[in-house]
Amino acid sequence: MRFFCIAALLFVFISSPVHAQYVLQDDTQLSPLDMFQECDVCPEMIVLPQGDFTMGGPIGDSINGLVILDGKLAMVEVGHPAIGADERPLHRVEVDIPIAMGRNEVTHDQWMACVDDGGCNGYVPGDTVLYINEARERVETIVRGSHPVIDVSYLDAQAYVAWLNEKLGVDVYRLPTEAEWEYAARSGTQTRFAQGDALTSDQANFLGSGTEQLTGVARPDLLSRRVPVPVDDLDAANGWGLRHMSGNVIEQTRSCYTSEYAGWSTTSEWLRQSMVDSCKRVSRGGGYSTAMDFTRVASRGAGEEDYRSTYSGFRIVRQMI
Repeated sequence: MRFFCIAALLFVFISSPVHAQYVLQDDTQLSPLDMFQECDVCPEMIVLPQGDFTMGGPIGDSINGLVILDGKLAMVEVGHPAIGADERPLHRVEVDIPIAMGRNEVTHDQWMACVDDGGCNGYVPGDTVLYINEARERVETIVRGSHPVIDVSYLDAQAYVAWLNEKLGVDVYRLPTEAEWEYAARSGTQTRFAQGDALTSDQANFLGSGTEQLTGVARPDLLSRRVPVPVDDLDAANGWGLRHMSGNVIEQTRSCYTSEYAGWSTTSEWLRQSMVDSCKRVSRGGGYSTAMDFTRVASRGAGEEDYRSTYSGFRIVRQMI
């Protein structure tokens, strides 16, 4: 994976979608899976290959049997079609907008660079996580620097990308749609996680104790860190070099939540459908506070646009044409 750090980039689509290349102003070419950074405080970006994938989770992908049936909470057996119903129907999606995806979640330092530069509405997010440990002690952990930024909403994330575009004199950075997010997270796979059908605590930051409760099986091999870790911690990269797509912090997308998929077949259609003034926005990836099941690639959450939480953050995409 090559890395480029330059003050300004001009990308030109010069080949077929599968073998696309993009040319910098200094004639350096970027190919899929190359990494670049447009300024010293900008997120590192990885150029994604173009292609298509099957979006969604098949019946049996999730083992969380607590569902709503006939308007009431109910517990059903694994394999019941009500489990993960909002992750279906499965459908093919073509990635017809070339993009680069953030290698990591946007960090606290990167957010504060925006604030210090007069952007992000001057909002300084919380930088501590509180939890009760096994000894029933109250623990407070500072999460700054290269930790993912937390306590930011969808609207806050929109303010960040507005600042980044203005800083660079472009209009290409934005939040991903959930179709783009899932394509990036899968990185060419169709398993429950990019790493396979299960994760270890070395690969992702999720709640081991929650996983034990969900499965009813003791898992002393799984950790419950209860706090986010710095973006470069753990062996958390998928096959395309994107880190912490499962776990660490729940990630905001720009897509509106629906109780089932409409079957949109291209990422450009997904993008068009996200261009509404207000809706509940989809979140993806699970986090340090969730069981492994909720960090599956297909797992979906939703929240109000102004909702802030110590559990969630975001990563960004850059359109390449």
